[in-house]
Amino acid sequence: MPDNIDSLEDLANEDLARYTLNLFHRIVMHYGFWFNEVHHQLRTDMALDVLEDASSKSFNIQMKRLSKILGFEMAAQDLPAPLASMSREKLMELINTLSVNWLANDGVWFQSVEFKHGMYDAKRCNDSCWTRFSPFEAWSIKNFLNMPKRPGLEGLKKALGFRLYANINKQSFSEEKPDSFVFQMNECRVQWARKRKGLEDYPCKSVGLVEYPYFARSVDDRIKTECIGCPPDPHPEEWYCAWRFYIEE
Repeated sequence: MPDNIDSLEDLANEDLARYTLNLFHRIVMHYGFWFNEVHHQLRTDMALDVLEDASSKSFNIQMKRLSKILGFEMAAQDLPAPLASMSREKLMELINTLSVNWLANDGVWFQSVEFKHGMYDAKRCNDSCWTRFSPFEAWSIKNFLNMPKRPGLEGLKKALGFRLYANINKQSFSEEKPDSFVFQMNECRVQWARKRKGLEDYPCKSVGLVEYPYFARSVDDRIKTECIGCPPDPHPEEWYCAWRFYIEE
């Protein structure tokens, strides 16, 4: 940016467009900082309760204004018309792209910490991040599917199918019993990328021991989690990691 820029009036249209994107970024960050602080000051369940109220109000306020200035209609109070009218094929493509972008964003954050501060701090930040994201994702899915407070193991199986990971990885269930089942990650986008490059599996067990128990417990607080295997553990060709979920009698 040139040094002689003192106000918005000095910006060319292209730079005004960049400034617009900068504002979107600030809004997203401020939104996240608010949740983080409420989570810090209150309990997780209380923070999620506040989030439910704030997010619905915020979305409606912002969509109402953005639809006017950007010239799109709302098909419903919570649904922009361009999305509602999109073909099923295009929507599935968009879902996949959003999920891949989410994973890429996760990797960018990890590597940004790793390259500046080392692997130890990157893994520490990553594992801690999942203590917040797993309960949030479980809460988000339960709300989307209108699940009861304790949907049991069947509810957990359904919720696992609506995770971001489920849109870009291949997963399956086995050893299904009334009080337990085994979840397998058969194809993992991260591990496959490393395999193509001739690298060893990424040792993701430490984050898995946070990610899966927190998610399962947030779907139903009775559900317990056991790790069957996760890198750097040895594993068969048909899966990268496997987890047993169960409810004790």
